Amino acid sequence: MAYQQAQYDFRDSVAVVTGGNGGIGAAICARLAQAGAHVVVWDLHTDATSPYRQQRVDIGDAACTDDAVHALLAETGRIDFLINNAGYAGSTVPLDQYDVAEWHRIVQVNLLGVFHACRSVVPAMRAAGRGRIVNIASLAGKEGTPNASAYSAAKAGVLALTKSLGKELAETGVLVNAIAPAAVQTTLLQQMSPAHVQTMIDKSPMHRLGTVEEVAEMSAWLCSGSCSFNTGAIFDLSGGRATY
Repeated sequence: MAYQQAQYDFRDSVAVVTGGNGGIGAAICARLAQAGAHVVVWDLHTDATSPYRQQRVDIGDAACTDDAVHALLAETGRIDFLINNAGYAGSTVPLDQYDVAEWHRIVQVNLLGVFHACRSVVPAMRAAGRGRIVNIASLAGKEGTPNASAYSAAKAGVLALTKSLGKELAETGVLVNAIAPAAVQTTLLQQMSPAHVQTMIDKSPMHRLGTVEEVAEMSAWLCSGSCSFNTGAIFDLSGGRATY
């Protein structure tokens, strides 16, 4: 039996996707654009060939995310969706062997970056009385992946931030949810050792990696009007691996 892709109408919506020029981010951009959204990419490196509006943004810098929001609101007058996707895996080594600066950098991008983006965007969404925030976390934030303590800790922080902010905004029309994928086939995995990646595959009952399109499809649903009573929720995307 062939399953049909859900259809959404995001015309007149403005979607910000952090780290949108590659991997999961690029797939999310394509899916939202397919549904009619005006997609804006926040990335450290802009892509002149991209079909999407590009803003050079360092999400590790709160002033930078503030400036990006002000510029975008002046241009479009609205921000409907924020997809916090930008990530940095870093090394896979025992905790006591981490370079301290790298451990800090992993947390800076994966956790503080989500905080900065949300902090900058939420006032406009709250004022508009509508909005969707989707945080791309990781199953590592639930399980704590060995030799990835910084990444695991940062993603656990994203899950807690999602729950907290979802409760704060529950009556404002702004919904905040997170996706916790298991291993997904992207270039990010190239930062990890092959043995580390194979361990993640072996843990999946489906014995495969997820696809960027599967993450994008769940992101689209979370941005849609079909998602109306879910906020502060964590959606597993793990091929059956997640147990809680």
